Amino acid sequence: MAIPQLIISMMLFIVLFFGIGFLLNMLLRATWIMAIFYPIIVVMIIDKVKFYKYFTDAGSSFSSLGHDISSLAMADTLILLSGLLGAILSGVAIRMLRVRGYQMF
Repeated sequence: MAIPQLIISMMLFIVLFFGIGFLLNMLLRATWIMAIFYPIIVVMIIDKVKFYKYFTDAGSSFSSLGHDISSLAMADTLILLSGLLGAILSGVAIRMLRVRGYQMF
């Protein structure tokens, strides 16, 4: 992956998950909801195992997840980590707005 494409992808993931997290935090009146759900979303993006298999066949599902995470390219890891950064920043923004007196947040 080219460097400009990586930078644009990282910025898009930051903005995307900041926006989704900000809206969810505002609507559900929770501060860290997207930061909590983000690892589940990442697992659904990375792994090809059905979600219910983590409960019915946990051993092979988690070993498959570990293999898939370890086989990610550096660019993919950076993009997914930038999405986590956006989710965390949305929680920080909501908290800062609440501290400053915005009751609707």
